[in-house]
Amino acid sequence: MSTRNWIGAVCFSLLLQGGNALADDPIAFEERSDTPAWSFYGDVLLRAERTVDIPGRPQDLERVRSRTRFGVRREFDDFEFGAALEGTLGSDSNQTNRANNDNERSDSINLDELYLRWRGGESTSVVLGKTAFPLATTPLLWDDDFRPLGISASHSIALGEIHRLSLVGGYFAGDHLYDDESRIAAAQIGWHWSENAEVSGDVQLAWLDFSDLQTLVDRGLGRTNRRVAGKLVSDYEILDLQFGLRALIGDALWRGRLDLVRNMGADQNSDGARFSTIYGDSRIAGGLELGFAIQRFQRDAVLAAFTSDDWWFHSFARGYMPWIAYGISDKWRVQLSGFREKRDGIVEPTDRLLLDVRAAW
Repeated sequence: MSTRNWIGAVCFSLLLQGGNALADDPIAFEERSDTPAWSFYGDVLLRAERTVDIPGRPQDLERVRSRTRFGVRREFDDFEFGAALEGTLGSDSNQTNRANNDNERSDSINLDELYLRWRGGESTSVVLGKTAFPLATTPLLWDDDFRPLGISASHSIALGEIHRLSLVGGYFAGDHLYDDESRIAAAQIGWHWSENAEVSGDVQLAWLDFSDLQTLVDRGLGRTNRRVAGKLVSDYEILDLQFGLRALIGDALWRGRLDLVRNMGADQNSDGARFSTIYGDSRIAGGLELGFAIQRFQRDAVLAAFTSDDWWFHSFARGYMPWIAYGISDKWRVQLSGFREKRDGIVEPTDRLLLDVRAAW
């Protein structure tokens, strides 16, 4: 990455920290006590990457990328308004993002969030605008960095003192790269048992219907999904079933999750699965985290344009990912992740190493 890019990333990060300090300053708005205070939020990612043995490419990939989000929120009555910008800087160029299976441009400034949330009590909310996807998903199906544009509603129903039923649904424009015109109808129902107990868990069933996908294909984001004459072979009507379990083992938190997907719009190559296990928690200061994930998805099991780009292959592959992470403070953490993935029909595996430094406010 050039000196200019690194200076820009550092300055953007300092701006984020300054805004957070202002929000925490008890006298920042003392002279205007009649004016509701804005709160500030955001995150930073600094990433170094090395990917080797990429199919069809004679050279390995080595690069450095960074991302900063900075936003403001304001609550009034039963409403919350939020807006955020995202800036990215990388040692590679935007022209390589398609070839590198990226879900974001290497160098850009764009609108990350712009939303209005209405809270109809403690258990109900409606969100209109551009913000994080409201369904609980894993990297097998969805990249958490996406911010689709649409409307969603969520509601929780208490089942006794420690159990809960959750309902989420919405309709969205995918808002991917290159003037994406995709649409997503989605709904999820979940049962959460013994929440906040030493042993707890959840079962969640989701349905996602992707439509208006031709622009994605025309812009080179069809990726590993089957295509004939420039059109997708399958529709993408996906059922996603998750089983989660959490337990305190000594003083450390353990989490396990199984995710099963089936594309009801595909006549073959329609299934996928992922299992992850995590011991410890790097989200707390001094917390050490050890994790392992293994996943396998067939060619049309998921819409490859929207799955996580931490993994090199977005479908049509199998692989595993061990990682170790450490909480430097309550805001900063560092993580080293390794990937070994093998695309179907390819003998040689593709190996990837990511070193991430992250912060969140």
